[in-house]
Amino acid sequence: MKIKIKTKVEQDFRSVFQAFDIKLFMKLKPPFVGLNVIRFDGCKKNDIVDVEINILGFKQRWVSVITDNGESASEVYFVDEGKDLPKPLKDWKHRHIIEKSVDSSIIIDDITYSSGNFLMDLLLFPAFFLQFYYRKPVYRSYFRKLN
Repeated sequence: MKIKIKTKVEQDFRSVFQAFDIKLFMKLKPPFVGLNVIRFDGCKKNDIVDVEINILGFKQRWVSVITDNGESASEVYFVDEGKDLPKPLKDWKHRHIIEKSVDSSIIIDDITYSSGNFLMDLLLFPAFFLQFYYRKPVYRSYFRKLN
């Protein structure tokens, strides 16, 4: 399954990328999900993000590795791929793209996931879509220009 959500924010694309740190990571957490960060290296190739998620008292580990990152004159990106995923997920790839815009940036969350079962993927879609759609106002607020 694939989810792609775009959010326009008020800051330069390189400044936005520089702010992708643990502080922003914690702000992006949906309110109904408990999150214990075990390790957060950053957003460069071979960095690791290791968390324990808690949904309704059910705890599971989620370990992702940054498998790629890069920059051009018009965008900055990094890719995290799941290595130890909560059940029922089998595959997870999340491209974080920050595109240059005229006087702002566009953050793109481009997610591909699979449980190995099409019906389960369909059932998971609303939860994942809402989780990433939740990020839109967080991004806008976090990257609001202070005049």
